[in-house]
Amino acid sequence: MSARVLVVDDIVTNLKLLEAKLSAEYFDVTTALNGLDALAICERGEADIVLLDVMMPGMNGFEVCRRLKGGATTAHIPVVMVTALDQPSDRLKGLDAGADDFLTKPLDDTALFARVRSLVRLKSVTDELRNRALASRRLGIADPLAAAAAETGLNGRILLIEDRPSVTERMEQALSAFHVVETEADPHQALIRAAEGDFDSILVSLDLKSHDGLRLCSQLRSLERTRNVSVLMLGEAEDRGRILRGLEIGAHDFLIRPVDRNELLARVRTQVRRKRFTDKLRDSVQSSMEMAVMDQLTGLHNRRFMDSRMAAMFDESALRARSLAMLVLDVDRFKTVNDTWGHDAGDEVLREFADRVRSCTRGIDLVARMGGEEVVVVLPDTTLEAACTIAERIRERVEAEEFAIHGNTRSVPVTVSIGVASRRAGDTSSAEMMKRADDALYRAKASGRNRVIVANAA
Repeated sequence: MSARVLVVDDIVTNLKLLEAKLSAEYFDVTTALNGLDALAICERGEADIVLLDVMMPGMNGFEVCRRLKGGATTAHIPVVMVTALDQPSDRLKGLDAGADDFLTKPLDDTALFARVRSLVRLKSVTDELRNRALASRRLGIADPLAAAAAETGLNGRILLIEDRPSVTERMEQALSAFHVVETEADPHQALIRAAEGDFDSILVSLDLKSHDGLRLCSQLRSLERTRNVSVLMLGEAEDRGRILRGLEIGAHDFLIRPVDRNELLARVRTQVRRKRFTDKLRDSVQSSMEMAVMDQLTGLHNRRFMDSRMAAMFDESALRARSLAMLVLDVDRFKTVNDTWGHDAGDEVLREFADRVRSCTRGIDLVARMGGEEVVVVLPDTTLEAACTIAERIRERVEAEEFAIHGNTRSVPVTVSIGVASRRAGDTSSAEMMKRADDALYRAKASGRNRVIVANAA
């Protein structure tokens, strides 16, 4: 699917000219004659990037951009201001409004197409994250889009890679007023620091004496630990071709020397804001993924995840002829805890119970809450005898120390009954093994609780 470009200009001839140029490059072009129409198109999700004229009657381009960047559903859409105004103050005003770039007329077609493609690539990543993050709302997570759109772009962690001390000093002084800045002259050391430093933005000089600045940009974009950090190139006017190449390989933005202090601050702020926007979306996606497979009270895996994972573990065990065992655990007289001390105390007991069980298992073991006070532990590469040893260790760990409740103001004794079973040669599914472990648990309960019972031999 072609990228959808929205061109906004109150002069029809300008619209037609840009529409023709962009269509020839296989973009899907939509046009709008005013800011209100542009806002409506963006709010309907019909634009991947906006080329926005500044001088329009009614609502000017700066205000349109400000509204787009302030909206939770439109803040992620790249905006390029297109205007005849070419003063640093004009560029700064556009960047302060949230614009991603500021191009002056007459437009250089090559630069325009490179910028549009670069920003569309970035938006495609954001779109994927946004679509996944929207599921967070249905899982009860705070709205990730509203939180991300509220990002200010200040107090970022910045790495400046520059080998000219005088330039480094001036830029560090300017940036340090609003950000935490680190500098590095050695490109190889810079890569190491970038990978270890958790930076929001990295500024790379294209004129390094001992290293190709473009190659450094490419390395930063390819390394797993830095690929999500924004990269801003610093170059001379005659570096135009290299800058366009840098945008093609994934750099996010650029500055032309001599660098205007205010434009530097505005562009870095934009990059920090965009980086944190996508970081918040990634965090939301990660949280929603965890919520889909985790029990929120105990932090153990939930029943849904256990069913699918246990089936896979069973199949692998059968295929490789490896041992597989299972424990089914149930907190003894848990209803009495709830009835006597309240459900909050019961929740405290379940959380501590989960922690104690987890402390007795390995990283490769599957520990899941089945519901209520019942927990299942699946033990790969574990014989029935070894599983009994682990079960007894858990039983002793639970009984050894009373459980704190009511914020550590009281404690209650807790015990656990455990049924143990292992995969048999004739089993066709994990359900058969689980049924035997569950039957053993029932016998443990019936014979006095606080004990480990092994499933009957075949």
